[in-house]
Amino acid sequence: MSEIPVITIDGPSGAGKGTIARQLADELGFHMLDSGAVYRAAALHALDCGADLDDEASVLDALQSMQARFQPDPEGVQVWLGEQNVTSRLRLETTGNAASRVAVMAAVRESVLDEQRSFRKAPGLVADGRDMGTVVFPDATLKVFLSASRQVRAERRSKQLKEKGIDVTMACLLQEIGARDERDSSREHSPLVAANDALIIDSSDLSIDEVVAQIKSALSTADTPGG
Repeated sequence: MSEIPVITIDGPSGAGKGTIARQLADELGFHMLDSGAVYRAAALHALDCGADLDDEASVLDALQSMQARFQPDPEGVQVWLGEQNVTSRLRLETTGNAASRVAVMAAVRESVLDEQRSFRKAPGLVADGRDMGTVVFPDATLKVFLSASRQVRAERRSKQLKEKGIDVTMACLLQEIGARDERDSSREHSPLVAANDALIIDSSDLSIDEVVAQIKSALSTADTPGG
């Protein structure tokens, strides 16, 4: 498995990790892991089971019955819980906030590690999340930490939601993003932080193509069969 190249893209919510990861994976012919989808699926299942999201034992008990399936899709991934396609529900703000809450739990993070690492298949993997390079794939060929200003991230999220017919105020989005940043960066286990050897990119004023070009340039100098 260590011979299969992995590119990790970590960063805060709204930095553009998913968009960049999808385009990069497509251009390289690699598989893709949207780690956020794994946590959102776990949180959604816990919610559907009536678990208390502030009680680690309650969440873990719910996850014992989770039967999730992740299928690659041009837009990222299609997700099933049992026989129900829950992809659209995963992208709701309520689900995202729930995922951020359960993601602070060490036992929950440990329980999804094997699921995440199972995505590592030839010819390679692009994995986006918050601890891909620091915890899940510490031996990654190339680690990227993608950031952007909070204002830019809120504007991007607002645009995405409006395209889906969901109306949210900018003030609300800024507040939610700020709260999520605080939870992700201050949690005791696997906090959101750039790996020591990560390539740090601020995407605030960069296009998707410009970010992808920077990553591919860095990859070309990395010691990897896919480079």
